[in-house]
Amino acid sequence: MPAGQPFTALCQALSRGCLRSRADLHLHSTCSDGTYTPAQLVELARRCGLSAIALTDHDTLAGVPLARAAAADSGLEIIPAVEITTEYQDRELHLLAYWIDEENGDLQAALAQVRHGRVERFAALVEALRRQGLAVDDAHIDWQRQSLGRRYLAEVLVAQGLAGSIREVFGRWLSEAATARFPKYRLPIAQAIALVRRAGGVAALAHPAYHDTHRLLGELTALGLGAVEAEYPDFRRSQSQQLRRWAAHLGLAISGGSDCHGPGRRGVGSCTISDQELRRLRQQRGEVCSVPSTKNSSKA
Repeated sequence: MPAGQPFTALCQALSRGCLRSRADLHLHSTCSDGTYTPAQLVELARRCGLSAIALTDHDTLAGVPLARAAAADSGLEIIPAVEITTEYQDRELHLLAYWIDEENGDLQAALAQVRHGRVERFAALVEALRRQGLAVDDAHIDWQRQSLGRRYLAEVLVAQGLAGSIREVFGRWLSEAATARFPKYRLPIAQAIALVRRAGGVAALAHPAYHDTHRLLGELTALGLGAVEAEYPDFRRSQSQQLRRWAAHLGLAISGGSDCHGPGRRGVGSCTISDQELRRLRQQRGEVCSVPSTKNSSKA
């Protein structure tokens, strides 16, 4: 069975014991930088037997209605969510926002501002590559994508035959060091947390770095953070356990997910949280904790 293929990833998830008491709350689709459509993510989650998923595309909610439609009458809960690009003390941090009101104008305007910054940065990167002699062709670029980023640019170069792999592109042209002079537009994290809360959602810190995390979590909790991602494919078990202890001390809920962007080891359902943890996360909204069992819903 070929490694990295969707069916392989599905079988691996099943072998890990994915049951209907689990939720994957970190997934990306073609609406940002993923390779699965929202409908394909829903189908993989359904086959894996998950109880809920959160489509957390970067700085856009465009895929949520598509996922909800695909999951209609399946019993799979679709949590409206987004991964927001933020900044705190000159560091880039990613904020997962769950159960947000998709029609909230202030949040949508802020996300649009971040996406506009992505377009400007993407265009600057393209021009920089052209100055280095790479004939990047606009015909290969979908400028209407909701989320333009380095990975998509790498895919464009590979599709044009300018590089043999995405890894080669990042190694030669698009590493963090090489693109540092083209900074992202990032929302101040205090502003982002406030927007999420006003939109009725729960803000969770995504894949926190291990160093100084306790101090950071304390500071962000004071700003209104409600959860921390303690289950993540790159975390050691000891790291997840330490994050849980810190979360308990600070009164934070636990989030977690595969961060799936397509076929590979981070398959749908490869990293999850329990139904009990999902209920605790839902409680951060101050609403009744009940997961629909017979039909798809985005509300508690």
